[in-house]
Amino acid sequence: MKSWLDKSLKRKLLLLLLIAVVLPQLVTGVVSYRMASSVTEEKEKLSGMNTLKQINDKIDFVIRDVESMSIFLIGQKDIQTYLSNDYEDANSWYLNTGFLSNLAFTKKYISNITLTSLKNYSPLSNTTIFESGLTALLENNEKANDKWWTPLYENMTADGLKRVISLVRPIRSLNTFKPLGRLSISIDENEIRGYLTNSGWESKGYVVLIDEHNRILSSANQEWLNKSIEELLPGLGPMDGKSGSFAYRHGEVENTILYSEISKLGWKLIGVIPMEIYTAQNQYVLGVTAVAVGISLVFSIIVVIFFILWVTRPLTVLSRTMKDINPDEALPTYVVKSKDEVGLLLHSFNKLSDRIQRLKVQVQMNEALKKEADIMALQAQINPHFLYNTLSSIHWMALMSKEKQIAEMVGALSDFLRFSLNKGEEFCPVQQEVAHARNYSYIMSIRFQEKFDVVFYIDPELNSKRILKLLLQPLIENSIMHGIQKKKEFAHVYVHGKLHGQTMIFVVEDTGIGIEPDQLQKIHRQLSEMDTDEVKEGRAGYGLRNVHKRLLLHYGNDTGLVIESEAGVGTRISFTIPLMEDAT
Repeated sequence: MKSWLDKSLKRKLLLLLLIAVVLPQLVTGVVSYRMASSVTEEKEKLSGMNTLKQINDKIDFVIRDVESMSIFLIGQKDIQTYLSNDYEDANSWYLNTGFLSNLAFTKKYISNITLTSLKNYSPLSNTTIFESGLTALLENNEKANDKWWTPLYENMTADGLKRVISLVRPIRSLNTFKPLGRLSISIDENEIRGYLTNSGWESKGYVVLIDEHNRILSSANQEWLNKSIEELLPGLGPMDGKSGSFAYRHGEVENTILYSEISKLGWKLIGVIPMEIYTAQNQYVLGVTAVAVGISLVFSIIVVIFFILWVTRPLTVLSRTMKDINPDEALPTYVVKSKDEVGLLLHSFNKLSDRIQRLKVQVQMNEALKKEADIMALQAQINPHFLYNTLSSIHWMALMSKEKQIAEMVGALSDFLRFSLNKGEEFCPVQQEVAHARNYSYIMSIRFQEKFDVVFYIDPELNSKRILKLLLQPLIENSIMHGIQKKKEFAHVYVHGKLHGQTMIFVVEDTGIGIEPDQLQKIHRQLSEMDTDEVKEGRAGYGLRNVHKRLLLHYGNDTGLVIESEAGVGTRISFTIPLMEDAT
């Protein structure tokens, strides 16, 4: 893939623009889909909560109406008279039974209204009840003498089996407040179920009504009645607050739970929306989004391809022409038809031939200067070759006369000259360059006894690396002559060499007199200007500027000397050169 791209600018631009155009559109499509999905889910929840509120209002109305009706019946004069008489009055029984039947007939949600007397009179009721589950509830309820709502139970009536929820409250005399009997008004669960199923919720899930003990009072599925909601939704957890919603997951089943509390009794309506509802709606949103993004992508790709071909056509012609150009011949000239960046490129190309010629001349001059500088460095040494042989003779004579120090000094000088001659080679191993600097340091230490010492810290990994000759010795000479010779106290010269990545760093620092700021600024300026005439003056050809220039000529403008100094403290000179292959 990389080589395929490297061979064509057109491919690179095409890939770049396609990424720049396609990726944002894909991201936009994904974000739009997620936002639409989120909005769909929120709308579904909001719709569900509105539905629960409507059901809640209906049930709340029924509860309030039943409680109001109970108060009315307790205070009704004929009922009070029937229950307070010392004997059972048949006419009063018929009158009150008819009244209850008429009252219950106007309320579809009323299954039965029953008033029982403590004197065992015939109960007043709008319907005949053969068997009632209320009896067992009364026996097990500690609040039987107070107003309370029963759980769901069954009555066997003349109209068949009825599942009901009843409001039960005692009846007292309005005059003496003595207990007279008990009133129960039963709500038909079938009517409550109608509120749940007719709300439209069953098309997307289901709704159940639970009491304060989490028992199911009403639902579309009759098998769930009187069961705990935990059996239907295991691990449902608490539902805090009057209403709310949360995600519910059990095994592979994932639903959204909405709930709303019927405030007077602590009952709750629980609506369950399966996640499949969102998935079905999101599939539609995904389809619309995919079509829109797909059309946009196709159009964008066509525009990008056309634009790339239009822009790169001149460059393609230029590259085909340059492919077979002979480097030794003059470059052809092209007619510039546009003023944009491509036109400027062609215009610049027309100037390229003249520029190359001038660069060739400049390279030749630099090579000549480099050779000249190397020759100057060699000529700066003691030129007579016979002196090397003479020094060797003196070395042996000193050894024979047991003049060890003279022999060592002459031997060091002999090695110094041997390296300087070196058959005119420009490069040498770092180990030889350091040995040359050590020989020079030894000779100077004999000359200036008790004046200074020179310590070398050279990374052993550098020993076999190649370096330009005669770089360290001139720097040590500069430190001795200009930094230490003028200092009365004993001084030190430290020579460091270390490997740093793909470069070699060398530092020569001394504890001499340092350089005054004005003089240091002048040296920096001279190094930056590199005036050729100044380099040729006297010993400057072998001084700092000569080393600086040789570094620039051989290693490029990224090298050169870095001089730091503080008057009275010392001087630090360093240079960094690229790592070369090991010397063989």
